[in-house]
Amino acid sequence: MGLKVRHDHGPAYMAHDFQRELEFLGIQSSPSFIREPQGNGCAERFILLLKENLLWVKTFATIEELRLVLIEFKKLYNQQWILQRHGYKTPAQVRREKGETQLNEAAG
Repeated sequence: MGLKVRHDHGPAYMAHDFQRELEFLGIQSSPSFIREPQGNGCAERFILLLKENLLWVKTFATIEELRLVLIEFKKLYNQQWILQRHGYKTPAQVRREKGETQLNEAAG
């Protein structure tokens, strides 16, 4: 399906069991370049954003409530969050443009 997990070269990610599990799930391992910590930067920044805007400011009575709020946060993030690394576009805009490009290439 083209799913990849980007990770550093830490022992947890390079462990045989972890790599075997990725393979079993059909996920491609994508280790970042050695000595280039920015490989984890995007994921770490998103986790901080999630904590600052949701997890540290709201209390949840149940796991189900948390799950529903996370689904709403995902929709808000993808549809409305403008990101510099995407040329000041939302993730949804980038996804649409990528899909259009792939359709044009297939028709080409």
